[in-house]
Amino acid sequence: MDESLILKNRLKVARAEKGLSQNDLAKLVGVSRTTISSIETGQFNPTARLALILCIALDKTFEELFYFE
Repeated sequence: MDESLILKNRLKVARAEKGLSQNDLAKLVGVSRTTISSIETGQFNPTARLALILCIALDKTFEELFYFE
């Protein structure tokens, strides 16, 4: 796999579609608001477990939330 690929996400858009604040989503999935913010801005990549929990909470597939660029 190409080492230069960067994992990107559509978390902010999916969260907004559900009408959730960063704090709301953080409480739903059991992390801090700053963790959600860091994921949305690309400063932090979630673990596989957290990524799947986010997918469930936002009713999205992994491919709908995360992609490589």
